[in-house]
Amino acid sequence: MKRNDDVITGELKNKVDRIWEMFWTGGITNPLDVIEQITYLMFIRDLDEMDNARKKDSVMLGLPYESIFNGKEHLKWSSLRDKPANFLYQSMQGEVFPFIKTLHADNGSTYAKYMDDAIFKIPTPQLLEKIVTALDELYTLVEKHPDRKDVRGDIYEYMLSKLTTAGTNGQFRTPRHIIRMMVELLDLQPEDVICDPACGTSGFLVAAGEYLKEKYLEEIFYNEDAKAHYDNTMFTGYDMDRTMLRIGAMNTMTHGIENPHIVYRDSLSDQNPDSNVYTKVLANPPFKGSLDYDIVSTNLIKVTKTKKTELLFLALFLRMLKNGGRCASIVPDGVLFGSSKAHVDIRKEIVENQRLEAIISMPSGVFKPYAGVSTAVIVFTKTGAGGTGDVWFYDMKSDGYSLDDKRTALDNSDIPDIVKRFKNLAAEKSRERTEQSFLVPKADIVANGYDLSINKYKKSDYVEESYPHPREILAEINALETEIQDGLKELEALLDG
Repeated sequence: MKRNDDVITGELKNKVDRIWEMFWTGGITNPLDVIEQITYLMFIRDLDEMDNARKKDSVMLGLPYESIFNGKEHLKWSSLRDKPANFLYQSMQGEVFPFIKTLHADNGSTYAKYMDDAIFKIPTPQLLEKIVTALDELYTLVEKHPDRKDVRGDIYEYMLSKLTTAGTNGQFRTPRHIIRMMVELLDLQPEDVICDPACGTSGFLVAAGEYLKEKYLEEIFYNEDAKAHYDNTMFTGYDMDRTMLRIGAMNTMTHGIENPHIVYRDSLSDQNPDSNVYTKVLANPPFKGSLDYDIVSTNLIKVTKTKKTELLFLALFLRMLKNGGRCASIVPDGVLFGSSKAHVDIRKEIVENQRLEAIISMPSGVFKPYAGVSTAVIVFTKTGAGGTGDVWFYDMKSDGYSLDDKRTALDNSDIPDIVKRFKNLAAEKSRERTEQSFLVPKADIVANGYDLSINKYKKSDYVEESYPHPREILAEINALETEIQDGLKELEALLDG
């Protein structure tokens, strides 16, 4: 069964909130900075745990093992945590942080490559001491939990939910339930190779991993080759924000993916050579952005000559996917109906040369409080030879939360209905265009200049109303007026009497 977003409750949630409050009252108020500093401290603590675990394994197996702390045992979390505040602070700032920056080249630690440019920002010894103590208390609670690994991931997700400000490049966190819906639409398989070329906090990769764990537990986790693929080659994420990369890497690793391929890369430039590599792409790429032609990969410009990132990313997905590979991406509504040549060209490419499967229109409040943009989910398969038949449209009214800034949980959500209907499109053939979902033949889309907005095809269900004749209405008014006059006369008589 799917783990829900409310798994972090009670004492665990209070501990996280308390740590968060310590940072804020200590002067670190940017949520990204808070998560980044917690990520570093979690990494430093995990290094100690990993080193101890490997040492025990080597003893049991009779194999030699050289500790990464060889000669530097005083830098271990377990050695530092009980030291006086000033000593702890000086050691962390002057020795521990320089030490973790050197690890990547020396021992190839999975975590270490994401810590190369770590900056220590905690301002005072007293604050550091309080945070270290609170983190230890949090870990003690996690250790006692029967689902230790899952809960660690959920704690990290809970911290990420506190990112309530949009990024400078139009980045904002995609709601977890929307991500989950998109993952379910793509029907992931154990052999898939999955990419998010604008990965941010790696929410799509984490959700993909969780889905596969739920659906194919034995096929993946009891098969050595499948498990190695899951840990090392299944998940790829690119981003241009190093803070996001660190957070995204930690997010995937705390959710049990040992060695995700999450790297710094400008996905739209020639830096990204990926072509015919992936079987699945899941993404919510930046919408607000206009790039110079000279920094955009030339083979993307050939598909759609534009500077708009939302169109270039669609061209990129087509290039990165293998034939038969599928994509589910969030797009702003303008992509669906924009009339520029670039807009029409990319839609025509997907409809004519690939197989467009679905357009799911979402209400504008889905991304509040980050943004009020109107968006949709587009689902398509790369074929290189066409194949679009009937395209499925769904008009999502509710995603299970109120559409204001508070985003309060509601009892009703269209998402289960969306997933159920998408997996049984044959039953949609009888649906009328006045209903919430329906199929539209490719010929209609071509005839409408490849417009993919649902309003172009949805029909209103007009109910004929019958109204009384004006003479009947006048008669009713006269009768009412007579009643009023009679009432007034009675009242006058009572007053005179």
